[in-house]
Amino acid sequence: MDVPTDFEFWLDDPRVVALNTWITRNGAREQPQLAFLEAYCAEVLALGVPLMRAHVTINALHPVYGSVGIQWQRDEGSDRREYGHSTDVREDWVRSPFYHMISAGRLDYRERLGTSEEPSRFALLAEMQARGATDYYAAGLVFGDWNEGDHVEPTARTEGTLMSWICDGPGGFSDRDLALIRLTFPAMALAMRATSNRKTAGDLLGIYLGADAGQRVLSGEIERGSSRWINAVICYFDLEGFTGMSQQVAGEDLIAMLNDYFGHVVARIEENHGNVLKFMGDGLLAIFDRDVLDDAPDRAIATVRMLRDDIDRLNTSRTANNAETMEYTIALHAGPVLYGNIGANERLDFTVIGPEVNLGARIGGMHRSLGQSVIISQAVAQDVTQNGFELISLGRYMLRGVETPQELFTIHPQTT
Repeated sequence: MDVPTDFEFWLDDPRVVALNTWITRNGAREQPQLAFLEAYCAEVLALGVPLMRAHVTINALHPVYGSVGIQWQRDEGSDRREYGHSTDVREDWVRSPFYHMISAGRLDYRERLGTSEEPSRFALLAEMQARGATDYYAAGLVFGDWNEGDHVEPTARTEGTLMSWICDGPGGFSDRDLALIRLTFPAMALAMRATSNRKTAGDLLGIYLGADAGQRVLSGEIERGSSRWINAVICYFDLEGFTGMSQQVAGEDLIAMLNDYFGHVVARIEENHGNVLKFMGDGLLAIFDRDVLDDAPDRAIATVRMLRDDIDRLNTSRTANNAETMEYTIALHAGPVLYGNIGANERLDFTVIGPEVNLGARIGGMHRSLGQSVIISQAVAQDVTQNGFELISLGRYMLRGVETPQELFTIHPQTT
């Protein structure tokens, strides 16, 4: 575990200067984390370091996973792994060199491999040693309000970057190799955080705004009032009887039930290239952009057909598990909508507005009087091209706030 302390001696080393310059220039570019790590390892190899493996662990701000591991191996390529949130500490984390390093109150750790007949106590290092590895070095950089010597809890969510390097050169890392790695690691850690922040921003915007709206915001459509007219199929989805059920079901079970149903609905909408714009209590608003999708009406009705079968199966499964079940309503309409940022200076919503959006809501209000769970406007029905969709007219109706009668349709129950 001997780590040289006189790294500063190598600050003017041409290799250190070259790698720091490369990291600074390339770390500012917009690129995937994995591609950046691969390019970094290629640079390190080109500078004469016998690098065999490099690994980076970064905390992630994501509702599904809490950290990301990015790994490069010289002879096996690279991969990216996501580690889900858990109240239990992962066993592989507890048995890792990173955990040992942090538990010991250090932010660097070295272990020479192959200097003893005994394999390393760490399974990863023992495996790498068996494949010819000769040296391991790890380092960490903590972000935020932290000072040298402060304790870092290995099981806490601490913002930072952990990185490790393994080589297979005779005698392991030279002092000059370690100096190169250590003196350029702060720049590398910051660059990896920058790529992580960009991905986090994209992920969160996509999760909370929808894939298309999130990408538009990330691309600069952030000014209050910025909007554009698009032609879209508008989809209103609602769960029936939610208000009454919310008074009978415990809050945690209610949230779990909503997540169960919405998980299926969102998956089908996105599978058919629709965009979920917002959740509204027990319902949601989605669009299929006709300016992007020539067959948007077909995709919208395909989504309805798939959801009909999905929710039937889901209700069967929930009944078998003695869980509450719900029915649903869907309304489809089409027309020009204003798509963009709407709201106050400190709170904006990226959504759609306009007369056709309101008309879609009016159509959705006809479910009970017509006794149909699916209602489709003439604006959608007239542009359906797939022969497998048998639409049935429900008649013409006057809707509140609409001057002309609207013919409404539903999908035949036996349509497959």
